[in-house]
Amino acid sequence: MSTSNGELSYPRLAARTLRFTLGAPRNFTLARDGSRVVFLRAPSGTDRRTQLWCYDVAERTERLIASPEALLDTATENLSPAERARRERAREAAAGIVAYACDAETTLAAFALSSRLFVADLVQGGVRELPASGSVIDPRPDPAGRYVAYASDRALRLASLGDTGPRDRVLVGPADDNPTEVWGLAEFIASEEMSRTQGFWWAPDGSALLVERYDEAQVPVWHLADPARPEQAPTPVRYPAAGTANADVSLWLVCLPPEGQPGTSQLAQEGAPQQETVTEVAWDRERFPYLAHVSWTSYGPPLLYVLTRDQRMAHVLQVDPTTGATSLVHETTDRAWVELVSGTPAWLPDGRLLTTVDDADCDTRRLAYDGVPVTPEGMQVTSVLDIGQDGVLVTVTTEPIEQHVAHVGFDGTVTPLTSEPGVHTGRTSGPLTVLASSGMDHDGLLVRVLRDGEQVGEIASRQEKPPFTPVVTLRRLGRSELRTAVLFPRDHVPGSARLPLLLDPYGGPHAQRVRMARSAFLASQWLADQGFCVVVADGRGTPSRGPAWERRVHNDFLGTLDDQVEVVAEVAAAYPNDVDPGRVAIRGWSYGGYLAALAVLTRPDVFHAAVAGAPVTDWRLYDTCYTERYLGHPAEQPEVYDRNSLIGKASALERPLLLIHGLADDNVVAAHTLRLSSALLAAGRPHTVLPLTGVTHMTPQEVVAENLLLLELAFLRSALSQ
Repeated sequence: MSTSNGELSYPRLAARTLRFTLGAPRNFTLARDGSRVVFLRAPSGTDRRTQLWCYDVAERTERLIASPEALLDTATENLSPAERARRERAREAAAGIVAYACDAETTLAAFALSSRLFVADLVQGGVRELPASGSVIDPRPDPAGRYVAYASDRALRLASLGDTGPRDRVLVGPADDNPTEVWGLAEFIASEEMSRTQGFWWAPDGSALLVERYDEAQVPVWHLADPARPEQAPTPVRYPAAGTANADVSLWLVCLPPEGQPGTSQLAQEGAPQQETVTEVAWDRERFPYLAHVSWTSYGPPLLYVLTRDQRMAHVLQVDPTTGATSLVHETTDRAWVELVSGTPAWLPDGRLLTTVDDADCDTRRLAYDGVPVTPEGMQVTSVLDIGQDGVLVTVTTEPIEQHVAHVGFDGTVTPLTSEPGVHTGRTSGPLTVLASSGMDHDGLLVRVLRDGEQVGEIASRQEKPPFTPVVTLRRLGRSELRTAVLFPRDHVPGSARLPLLLDPYGGPHAQRVRMARSAFLASQWLADQGFCVVVADGRGTPSRGPAWERRVHNDFLGTLDDQVEVVAEVAAAYPNDVDPGRVAIRGWSYGGYLAALAVLTRPDVFHAAVAGAPVTDWRLYDTCYTERYLGHPAEQPEVYDRNSLIGKASALERPLLLIHGLADDNVVAAHTLRLSSALLAAGRPHTVLPLTGVTHMTPQEVVAENLLLLELAFLRSALSQ
């Protein structure tokens, strides 16, 4: 859709630019000799075909390494169902080269493109395709740059980069072609709920690998149908719903033959005798079924982070790299759940164990060396980015709407690397550090390259410039000082009109909407410009405010609505001449969709209309790891599930409700919306359902994303005019 002057409308432009994220540099890898930074970036803010780039630090120049248009004969990529599922788990909506991996010296990079295997020379330039079998997923070179391992057809394969010519074969794979057995990939729960996307890990010297094997034989089979294509059979998927069986996950140590023996410099042909030794890594998998994290660095033996099913106990185990035996290094327990922190646990160069601890005395998540907290009280550690020879690079915050990068020395000295208000992240290796920053005073991502602490260059962002600048008032509201953003139409004159109020939250665990980043409020500002006061508030359970705040949702998702109710009252009181509390709507997606539907079902006195996208309506239909972390096991706490479900509340609906759901969603399946709709119909409660054919939990399709926003707007205007 275009405006009257021929320019693209904001909804179309937001869809085309993937919410103005295309063209931003990402996925940085830093050479430890300080010579180069490798990264991904789309060629423009409207082109989804991501390319591989290299920044030369000495010359301060960028060099294109590989591009889809140069390597493929067609613009259409061939992606396997496994790769599509992997991208869905990663919320990857771009195309082209969306991931890569480097050797230890960052001299070569391996990547998959259209299910084919490529290797790029990062020093001299040049890209070559390696013969590969099946659809290539997640190729990773060994640290020494001799082989590339990759997943394909439920097996882990190995390709040689030797001078005698590349050859390829199965390293480990399913026995007797077991259709539920997979090697070398992360299972659904790990990638969807534990932020672990890898399924194999190289030894620091490339002599061995740790390889995940999972078997979904006991996981229930669900069927996703496409009603628009009745000639096609439903697609079976294995979905571990709350209270049901998870995939059986194990880890195996695969040791390659010593260099120089047959099958090393030139791999054996298919069918030749295998010379690797394959040993199962032993731990109490029945008691600790979740494999949350694996780390294998030169600082010590491999580390595993495993959790009990109720996630109230976690063990750090070290692996004997010769026998596969494990021994306990550290234990963590929590009465609610053990929170996973990216980048931990890991060894420090001096042999101490890096973890985080939730310090109840000061309600702070702190970095810890051998269990001893080293970061100060009140500074929340949100992730570990990298471990260097002189310290640890972390993201921290003392104010939830901001995120900063800091260096923590091995003596506990904390050195902030960012101070400007905003959301910052980074990477470090050797003398190099890259800082990527978003803020309220600029559009897009600013990427700075530092050497020995001094800025030596910038990596350009090619993001599309938004057509307007959000006008955001950031506030702390209510007794809990809820971090809140308030947006009026940009041409609104205070006191000139009382506008309908539209809440636009996510409002659940592991996600924040109120951040010091201009781009976070573009859609909210566009909605405000249509004649609303739009309010975005982060309630209980959202991260970066301390462990106690996160755990306030334990056994109780309903309480997240109380925070939104408080926000309505606070905003109405703060802007009595600008907000009409008699016209209040709420919209949201995923957990935000649950919250929106909950609002009109249980608090019609406050909320007068709702748009609920892909809502979880019955938590028994959502996955094991997420749901049981917060609500426990449904067989042990059925009353908790009943209380938090929307289905039993259907008869209370008396306000307009629009339910939107992608019929191809394999995360929050369409049954959630359909069952709520059925309950509403049985209770005689009018409502509207918008099914999206062929759409998953994401809505990256340009026309779909644009028209969804327009349809939501039309619904809200109609509902609030009644």
